[in-house]
Amino acid sequence: MDLNLLNQTLRDERQVKAEIEKIRRILTRPWVLMEICGGQTHAIMQSGLDQLLPAEIELVHGPGCPVCVTPLELIDKALAIAARPEVIFCSFGDMLRVPGSNRDLFSLRASGADVRVVYSPLDAVKIAQQNPQREVVFFAIGFETTAPPNAMSVLQAKALGLKNYSVLVSQVLVPPAMHAILSAPQNRVQGFLLAGHVCTVMGYQDYLPIAEQYYVPMAVTGFEPLDLVRGIYSVVTMLENNEVRVENAYARVVKPEGNPAAQAIIQRVFQPVDRNWRGIGRIPHSGWGLRPEFSEFDAELRFDVGSIQTHESPLCIAGEILQGLKKPFNCTAFGDPCTPQNPLGAPMVSAEGACAAYYRFARTNSTGMG
Repeated sequence: MDLNLLNQTLRDERQVKAEIEKIRRILTRPWVLMEICGGQTHAIMQSGLDQLLPAEIELVHGPGCPVCVTPLELIDKALAIAARPEVIFCSFGDMLRVPGSNRDLFSLRASGADVRVVYSPLDAVKIAQQNPQREVVFFAIGFETTAPPNAMSVLQAKALGLKNYSVLVSQVLVPPAMHAILSAPQNRVQGFLLAGHVCTVMGYQDYLPIAEQYYVPMAVTGFEPLDLVRGIYSVVTMLENNEVRVENAYARVVKPEGNPAAQAIIQRVFQPVDRNWRGIGRIPHSGWGLRPEFSEFDAELRFDVGSIQTHESPLCIAGEILQGLKKPFNCTAFGDPCTPQNPLGAPMVSAEGACAAYYRFARTNSTGMG
């Protein structure tokens, strides 16, 4: 099918409303569903799906925003490294406004630090080639989706013999975060919409034992309105029939096994590690770190920033929002003083942050959002 025609179909209002009507017809009780990915949160808000769905369907927003869950101590480590005069610090743009304990990378750049926005980690490798007298550090954040290019940058730097390139790693994984959410005593989530782009890389077989352990149905979904409502219909159907599976509502892109070539690159460079998640805490085996044979590219070791002390804003409830326990408008700081221009927490900064989505699309308690 022609790509433009496919996009038109996936955004067709009549088809979306017809799918929502199918959901309405099978509903017998309220259900709480979590979309894991922040990109899905924004897509839901932008298309107004949250307001079109039956009131019995409550959508809560998961921790699948890499900017939001990057721990405060790592932001402060990034600031300490970027402040050094010999360093060119490279990052994706949405990390520049994420608040550390006292400032952010944007204000550090304004004060004279060499902080550069790149669109790929391979751009940072090229900068290292062009500046052999400087230390070039790439802020390697993200979920499974960004791990292959981040790993490739390390492999390329090693192949080129670059001694001035390193990565500050904050790679995190979706399945351990789901375990943490579902095992919490206060958990409310009854079904999951899984992130299509993560499953494109990793497949969705790792979610099967989680679904069975917690008896929670799941569906892999994309980011277009029709993708999302089909995923919701799939999960609600399973809930109403007391069935548990992981269904693929994004089969045009996602295969059960994912992308083996990308997985091989990840496994070559990274190994499982415990990670701190901002607002949530330490989750065992929830991230990737560099393997010992690539330790020369570890910015934390190269710049000795292990003793950073952090100070989180006491007003921010990002952790509760990222676990689906509260909505952004439940935060007393939401909209004032916390705004995208003056963020107190990462979810108000990121293009995938739930707080930024609620602010941008004017979702408040009065709009019927739970």
